[in-house]
Amino acid sequence: MIKIQDVKKAYGKTQALKGVNIQVKSGDFFGLLGPNGAGKSTLIHILSGYLNLDEGSVHFDDRLRKRGDNSLSHMIGFVPQNVALYEECNAWENLMIFGGMYGIPKKRLEARASEILERIQLTDRCKERVSRFSGGMKRRLNIGAALLHEPKILLCDEPTVGVDPHSRNAIFEFLEELNRQGVTVVYTTHYMEEVQRLCNRIGIIDHGKLIALGTLNELLDLLPYEEEIRLAEGAPEVAVKAASANFSSVESMEDGGTLIKLNAEEKLSDFFKTAETVGLSYRYIRLRQPTLEALFLHLTGRSLRD
Repeated sequence: MIKIQDVKKAYGKTQALKGVNIQVKSGDFFGLLGPNGAGKSTLIHILSGYLNLDEGSVHFDDRLRKRGDNSLSHMIGFVPQNVALYEECNAWENLMIFGGMYGIPKKRLEARASEILERIQLTDRCKERVSRFSGGMKRRLNIGAALLHEPKILLCDEPTVGVDPHSRNAIFEFLEELNRQGVTVVYTTHYMEEVQRLCNRIGIIDHGKLIALGTLNELLDLLPYEEEIRLAEGAPEVAVKAASANFSSVESMEDGGTLIKLNAEEKLSDFFKTAETVGLSYRYIRLRQPTLEALFLHLTGRSLRD
């Protein structure tokens, strides 16, 4: 569906992209994860056609995107990081304006706008001036405008910036529904929880380079990982001692709990068998899990939220 080959882009002496290679399959919900300034927005602006690349190539369905060529625009919807709406117009007028830009016939556009407004839950507010909308409502309308021409691919550049949790969840549900219906989504963010919820494949980008690519599980497998069991404060002392007796690394934590680190020969199953035998309730037990943040720190040495 989308093939990005050795894409490079510089702003003066600053190299924003340093030879990025990614393939996004049809039907993917692909997440591009990285800190601010990593190159995410530059890449998605190149995909959308708003920015020209310096070197490399981008193909959509085996068709090369050429400089100044707008013939692929019907395939692609773009949701920019900054809300792009006419604030003094109402929601219906905004959709009419954007639909006109796509050249959608009037009757089809009106039917499509009504459908979009219902799906983004703004039908009852469609005659209200956009300047009065909340940030979340504007974001939803911006997504709706990008879908008027029924694109096969939706490019989203950090579409939840500055929205409240309720609106963010509504956006997630809408995008998930679109993806189930066959729309390929490319989604940039610096929030790890977003890609973990939404994306079936993830690329991590930093300093203009793709540093990891795969499913969530494939990425987490890249992380050197030491299994840990944490027993919360309040667990019966006798049960804790019995359950941890056969493990080589057991230590007290500052919060009053107990930390057990497993070496290569020690098994989680042995701990749980003993815990069940001595009656240690599972509500006291926490397992350390590998995380995207831990992987990112391992690969780059700096926080995702820089």
